[in-house]
Amino acid sequence: MAETGAKNPAGSHDGVCWVNGRIVDADDGSVSAMDHSIVVGDGVFETLKTVNGPDGPVPFAVTRHLDRLRHSANGLGMEPADEDRVRAALADVMVADPGAGRIRITWSSGPGPLSSGRGDGPGTLIVATSSANVWPESGRVHISRWTRNENGPLVGLKTTSYAENVLALAEAHRHGCTEALFTNTAGLLCEGTGTNVFLVVDGVVVTPPLASGCLAGVTRSLAMEMAESLPEVDGDVVERDISPDEFSRASEAFLTSTTRDAMAISGVDSWADGAHTALDLPAAPGPVTAALAAAFADLCATTPDP
Repeated sequence: MAETGAKNPAGSHDGVCWVNGRIVDADDGSVSAMDHSIVVGDGVFETLKTVNGPDGPVPFAVTRHLDRLRHSANGLGMEPADEDRVRAALADVMVADPGAGRIRITWSSGPGPLSSGRGDGPGTLIVATSSANVWPESGRVHISRWTRNENGPLVGLKTTSYAENVLALAEAHRHGCTEALFTNTAGLLCEGTGTNVFLVVDGVVVTPPLASGCLAGVTRSLAMEMAESLPEVDGDVVERDISPDEFSRASEAFLTSTTRDAMAISGVDSWADGAHTALDLPAAPGPVTAALAAAFADLCATTPDP
């Protein structure tokens, strides 16, 4: 079967875990069995990669990630995490695990009843480290048979309720694909299980609008900002409705995410009504994807918190 996902680099490690003020080995980190992130998935999270700062490794784009963490908590009606405390926890885990390639911040509503109702205690903050993913230069995507509800209450929120993504990604892997892409209830492209999607159609870089139901990805927004200055891009990135059929017109396409930056899409597979349709993209990576990946590398090397 074809390569289906990221690999952990040689010498990968288990990382450390900061739980409500205490650093422990990742395998020893624990929260209450009644924590609502476990009971009903009532929490929000962010994943950050690390880059080399002037004084050593640091989390990348911290301010943007913390802005979205706060937005997600507000959207769930949760008290947002104290950002000074989160930044202190990030500093602590970087000291404890300077070789970390990835950091996950999880903020939940804390212990609660075995039901949808929340408790009235403090929230739970977890900051954990791990090795960085090493992604292939390109990968195939699978159009999921499940849809995103662009009108749902969790639209635009990065919550710990990720079971839908787990199912879709597992199915994509069974078909030899790296990522699954969701359409929304209107049949338009939305997002991947952990990515945003871009196409180059008729020389224009296009991506689904936030109204499609996709998450406002940190890397998505950076990609849109940087693409404007690339000579390979004609004009601004256009946010518009995109049909999956437009992959057949695309000269190239790519995914963006925190751990991928910009990763080329080499092909698109779908299984509608039991029939397999496979499309190979003409360039993977194409000139826009390659230029954007290089721009990300420069940004990460020079601007840790853009």
